[in-house]
Amino acid sequence: MNRESRFNITILDQMVDVARRIGPVSIAVAAAHDPEVLKAVDQASREGIIQATLVGDWPAIEAYAAQANADLAQVRIIHQPDPLLAARQVVALARSGQADVVVKGQIKTADLLSIALNRDIGIRGRGLLSHVGIFQLPNMDRLIYLSDSGVVINPDVYQKLEIIKNAVGVAHLFGIARPKVAILAASETVHPKIPASIDALALSKMAEQGWVEGAIVDGPLGLEVAISPRAAQMEESDSPIAGQADILIVPNVEAGNIVAKGLLYFARARMAGLVVGAQVPLVINSRADNAETRYLSLAMAAVLARQPPGG
Repeated sequence: MNRESRFNITILDQMVDVARRIGPVSIAVAAAHDPEVLKAVDQASREGIIQATLVGDWPAIEAYAAQANADLAQVRIIHQPDPLLAARQVVALARSGQADVVVKGQIKTADLLSIALNRDIGIRGRGLLSHVGIFQLPNMDRLIYLSDSGVVINPDVYQKLEIIKNAVGVAHLFGIARPKVAILAASETVHPKIPASIDALALSKMAEQGWVEGAIVDGPLGLEVAISPRAAQMEESDSPIAGQADILIVPNVEAGNIVAKGLLYFARARMAGLVVGAQVPLVINSRADNAETRYLSLAMAAVLARQPPGG
């Protein structure tokens, strides 16, 4: 893995500036008849971040674009009303090198991923696919990376190792030369009835033995001890990353989903996120995500498409 930090991104607006500077990248949207997607595509297109191909129900795309005041003049539209067939076309564009990024529209995440992972027609990479979310929180002095909250449902210890490596690769690219990685569990105590704590201990030892390059990995850690210096002091934690974590690795997709949505809806975080590990970045925002989150995710995808983590 290349550990050289290529950017210095500490807030999401800096990521957008980088995306504007290195864009446009070509994106292909599957089942693009979605007003929030179209708003995000319109903004990213006007700012020179992307060039878009929209695959979906043409009349619905035009109707939603009018509703969202999105300009389709510079956008290529391919009429395919069936979401699954639209996803196949989008993945084919990426597979043939005609799209640098795949974006989910009005299609289920599982359906898009199943096509992307298909060994015959998909865009599998060499490693595990995992979701990396980046959160900018009010009154937090750094970005927080979270993984995996969207792809691997119940990862084993080897899959968690790949999830860590994927997240560390993104953090390296964004300017953190040696990210601090917290393996989350209910507490800092290893307990045989808490599998996440056992995995965390194993992963921290594996990192010590060189299985993870360019990062400090420790666990198990509670969420509060991982990110809050005050909580770490109160708990008298001796972890080398207590209160300073850059990357949070969750036990499973349920925990990740809950943490991510808690940050968005309770903490009012700004977020960008996508799936790494395929031949191109995959943007699979939740249907409830607003246009800003989708726009920031497109900017993140543009940066990763031009400078793949570890590349």
